[in-house]
Amino acid sequence: MRSDFYSPTEGKILAIDKPSDWTSFDVVNKIRRLTGIKKVGHAGTLDPFATGVLVICMGPATKKSSEIMTLAKEYVAEITFGKETDTMDLTGKFITEAALPTLTEDKINETLTSFLGLIEQEIPAYSAAKHKGKRLYKLARAGKEVPQLFKKVEVYELELLSFSSEKMSIRVLCGKGTYIRTLARDIARKLDSAGYVNKLRRTRVGDYRIEDAYTIESFQREIQVVEADK
Repeated sequence: MRSDFYSPTEGKILAIDKPSDWTSFDVVNKIRRLTGIKKVGHAGTLDPFATGVLVICMGPATKKSSEIMTLAKEYVAEITFGKETDTMDLTGKFITEAALPTLTEDKINETLTSFLGLIEQEIPAYSAAKHKGKRLYKLARAGKEVPQLFKKVEVYELELLSFSSEKMSIRVLCGKGTYIRTLARDIARKLDSAGYVNKLRRTRVGDYRIEDAYTIESFQREIQVVEADK
């Protein structure tokens, strides 16, 4: 790897545009293989179906990952109306059906405004959160009862991007630990319907923006390493 790209004393922090169907750890492992650097981590998990900014810390810079995780995050989410899934996203099983909402721009904006500020969210059953030392998603996948847990999160901005009778796209700027899946479900419920996240893209973490993020392919070219496909 080029010496002008990575400093052994300072490490490196960069944004990767995570592909869909990759886990965050898939990206970390790919970076390790491409660079030969053993100490690589990420500053904030993205669900496998989601895409967008995954901040990667390499070498000594991994010490800054906790600090980066506290930064505000921006997402663009597409919500599909009429059904809920057990995972609150497109990867789950349908568990609830409801009529499509009757929407106007004013009604949507009024609803979005009600979710601004400090709010209480239900932690998804299919999440990495722990209860009595056990990951919730492991309990859910094993068919065991998952306790209903809640947390306080902060939503700074909510912007309507587009909508139809079946779908809606929003931009969300939020604080650490916000579950966009739960937010989407709750917004759909408040619009007298049901809903789940069909698409999710993280566009920013602090000052790390999607416009400046590497794809896996462009990162590989940047460090001038040729490797077989993942």
